[in-house]
Amino acid sequence: MSIGKSCEVLFSPAEFMALQKRDLSRAVCVVFDILRATTSMTVALDNGAAAVLPANDIPDALALRARFPDALLAGERHGLRIGADLTGGVEFDLGNSPREFTREKVAGRTLIMTTTNGTRALQACAGAKRVFVGSFPNLAATARAVLAEKPGQLFLVCAGTYEEAAYEDTLAAGAMADLVWDFFDESAVADSVAIARNLWLGAKADLVGAIRHSRNGRRLLTHPDLKDDVAICFQRDTATIVATMVDGAVRVPSPG
Repeated sequence: MSIGKSCEVLFSPAEFMALQKRDLSRAVCVVFDILRATTSMTVALDNGAAAVLPANDIPDALALRARFPDALLAGERHGLRIGADLTGGVEFDLGNSPREFTREKVAGRTLIMTTTNGTRALQACAGAKRVFVGSFPNLAATARAVLAEKPGQLFLVCAGTYEEAAYEDTLAAGAMADLVWDFFDESAVADSVAIARNLWLGAKADLVGAIRHSRNGRRLLTHPDLKDDVAICFQRDTATIVATMVDGAVRVPSPG
C-alpha cells in the first residue's frame, strides 16, 4: 500500500536551506540533529517541558527571552553551553546535552534553544504542512506520525555539521526511511533515500561501531564532560512522544 508521492533525504545545510524556496504546503519534514539538538529537544519534552522555541542565533534567542522572561535559555556553540562572553553578559541556563534536560529542571517550562545547525534546519522547514523533530529515542513514534499524515512529500532533513553532511544524521534518516519504505512507490523514492537506508541497514547491527565513523561522535567521546551524551543519543525508542513544530514552537500535541 503506497501512500506517499515522493520522499527525499536532504544531507546538508545547503540542501535544507533551499527548502525555503520550495512549495512545502503538502510536505512533511522530519529534522534530525542526532548529536545533539533534536535528541535534547525530545528528552526535554519527554520530561515535561511545555515547549521549545528554536532560535536561529544568539541575538534571536535573547530577543525571544525578552518576550518570554520566564523561559530557560539553552544552546551551544562548539559543543559547549553558551556563556556570557558570547552574549554580552547573559549566561545560558542549559547547554545542549540531553542529560541536562531533567524533569526537575524543565517540567512545565518553555525553553529557548539555539544550536549550530539543528535550530537552523527546523527554521528552514517552517513552511511545511507538518514538521517533526526526529531522534533515535522517538524514532518509531515519529514514523507512525509521519505515516498518519499521508504526506504528498516527505523530506528527511539532516542538520549536518557546519556546512557538511553528518554521518549520524544520515544514519537516523536511513533508519526512518527503513520504517516508511513500504509506503512509497519505488519510483517516488529519491536515490538519497536509498543511500541513507543502505547506510542504516549496514550499520544497525553495531551502532557502537557506527559511532566511530561519525566525526561528531568521535569529538564528543573524547570530551570528558560530553562523552556520556553519545549513548543517550543512540538509544532507540525510549520515548513515545511525537515532537511537532507549530507556529515556531516545538511541542507534544495534545491528544485529539
